[in-house]
Amino acid sequence: MGKTKKFFMYLVLTVASLLSVFPLYYMFCASTNRSIDVIAGKLIPGTYLMENFKSLIAQQNLRLALWNSFRNATVLTVLCLLVCSIAGYGFEIYHDKAKDAVFTVLLTAMMIPFAAIMIPMFRMFLDILFLFPIAVHTIQTAAFMLPSISTPFMIMMFRQASRSFPHDIIEAARLDGLSETGIFFRMYMPTMKSTYAAATIITFMNAWNNYLWPKVILQNNDSITMPMLVANLLGGYTVDYGVLMLGVFICTIPTAIIFFCFQKSFTEGITGAVK
Repeated sequence: MGKTKKFFMYLVLTVASLLSVFPLYYMFCASTNRSIDVIAGKLIPGTYLMENFKSLIAQQNLRLALWNSFRNATVLTVLCLLVCSIAGYGFEIYHDKAKDAVFTVLLTAMMIPFAAIMIPMFRMFLDILFLFPIAVHTIQTAAFMLPSISTPFMIMMFRQASRSFPHDIIEAARLDGLSETGIFFRMYMPTMKSTYAAATIITFMNAWNNYLWPKVILQNNDSITMPMLVANLLGGYTVDYGVLMLGVFICTIPTAIIFFCFQKSFTEGITGAVK
């Protein structure tokens, strides 16, 4: 590669990196300034961070929102990875035409926007709530969890990754007397750790940033999540943009941490590579 070509390549990558990092930098700067400074477009950090934080915790229950979001995202991620990996593994390893037909239906479901099925799902869980009015909190939690436990995209992702899983290992394990459950948990899961890492990033980010369905189904104020908290900061006649940007910045930190923890395995997991 020539020096000129290499120079322009690094120049383009540098500009792209700066453009990617700038929103985070702007979020941090805005969270440390007053609302009037944010409106004026101030791009350097200020000294108003603690005042914005005090105002944020005075207006909203930040600790409860963080706990609810972290708990919901963690539980949903674990359940989704378990269910979708088992489904993807089953579709590929125990392959037949009937499963291909079911998988085609799953892929078709990816084309349906969530807004189109939100009202029927709400009516379905509402009917269940009328039948069991005592278990309100349990039904709301189940209604929040169940639609996200299994997603067509995650099943497709694990099925594609399972195609690179050596079938000879499965046959050898069966000859040694290992059960099908043992093959999955003791051989498949450790081998596909890069796929699990990529799926963890995608699932956790989707669960953490989910706003519409929790807003509809979770009617209790004690179930507030971080996206709902940020939306609440937009209410009223005036908006304190310093407090708002601080809430957005705090909401972004957990997903950024998850991404940086699993970023090395993200590309391998997306491409379905197995080492």
